[in-house]
Amino acid sequence: MPHKKVSVSIVSYNNKGFLTDCLPAVLGQDYPGVEVVLVDNASTDGTVEFVRENFPSVQIIENDRNYFFCKGHNIGIKNTTGEYVLVLNSDVVLADGFISEMVRAMESGDRVGAVSGKILRTGGELIDTTGLFLGRDRRPVERGYGEPDRGLYDKPGFIFGAGGVAPLYRRTMLDDLAVDGEYFDETFEAFYEDLDLAWRAARRGWKAYYTPLAVAWHKRGGTAKTKTPPLGLFKNNNLAYLSDEMTARVMRNRCLTVIKNDNLLDFLLNLPFILLYDIKIWAFISLFSPGAVPYFIKGLGALPIAWRRRKKLDET
Repeated sequence: MPHKKVSVSIVSYNNKGFLTDCLPAVLGQDYPGVEVVLVDNASTDGTVEFVRENFPSVQIIENDRNYFFCKGHNIGIKNTTGEYVLVLNSDVVLADGFISEMVRAMESGDRVGAVSGKILRTGGELIDTTGLFLGRDRRPVERGYGEPDRGLYDKPGFIFGAGGVAPLYRRTMLDDLAVDGEYFDETFEAFYEDLDLAWRAARRGWKAYYTPLAVAWHKRGGTAKTKTPPLGLFKNNNLAYLSDEMTARVMRNRCLTVIKNDNLLDFLLNLPFILLYDIKIWAFISLFSPGAVPYFIKGLGALPIAWRRRKKLDET
C-alpha cells in the first residue's frame, strides 16, 4: 500500500531564528514525499529570503500582513494536497521518525482524525504536552504540562484532542469540520483555536490519539511571549507573558469556544469551576493588565458570529 501524503504547514512571523532548527528537522524526516509550506505573515526579519536561499524545496506563501495563526494555517492547508496535515509551530524541532510514528497512529482507526505525539520542552527534561484535554473550567489542559518525563505517559491511547504545537490532522476530518471555508476559526486569530477544533471534532464523532513514539521539542511561548511577569509569583501564569491585546484575545476566545461547543447541562454542572477561574484571572488582569479590558469588550462583538457558526456546523 502506498504511503499517504503528509503536508506540513508552518506559519511564521519574524521567526527566522526558530526556522534554522525547525526546517532541517522536518526535511530530514524518513517519511517519503513530505511537502512543506511556509506561510509568512509579512515578516521583516528576512525570513522569506533565508528560507528561499537555504531550503529551496519549501513552498513559500507571502502574506501582505500578519494574519495570525488561524488564517495563516488555513491558507497553508488550502495550498497543500496531503491526506494528512501536520500543523507545526516554528519553535518546534521534530525527532527522527516523528512523522512516521504520527502516521502510524493515525492509521489505527478510520475515525481517528487527530494525533498528538510526546512534546517535550526544549532541553528534554520536562513535558510540554502529551495530549489536549478539556478542563472543567473550560480551559485547555495539556496533559503532563511542566512535569518531568519519567515514563508516566509512555502508553499510547485516546485523548480529547491534539494541542496546537504539532498536531497531525486527517484532511477529511478538517473538511468535515470546516465552517465558512475555515478549518481554524479565523475569528479567534490565535489562542484556544486547538481546543475549539478538538471540541468540534468530538461533537462530530471524530477521535484523537496519543503516541509516545513521536517525540518533538518545543520552546513553549517562544512565538508569543512579549513581556516578563510583573512578579516572580506569576512566572507560571502564561497570561503574565502576553501583551494586553493578546491577554484579551485569550479571554475572549475562551468565551467563543464555550458558545460554539458546550451544552447547557455540562456548562451548569461545571459553572463553579468556570466562575472560580474567572474570578482569579480577572483579579490578575485588573491589577496587572487593565489595558486588556477595552480590547476584551471590543472583542465581544464576535459572540454572535460564534453562535451562528455553531448552528451552521450542527445543521450539516
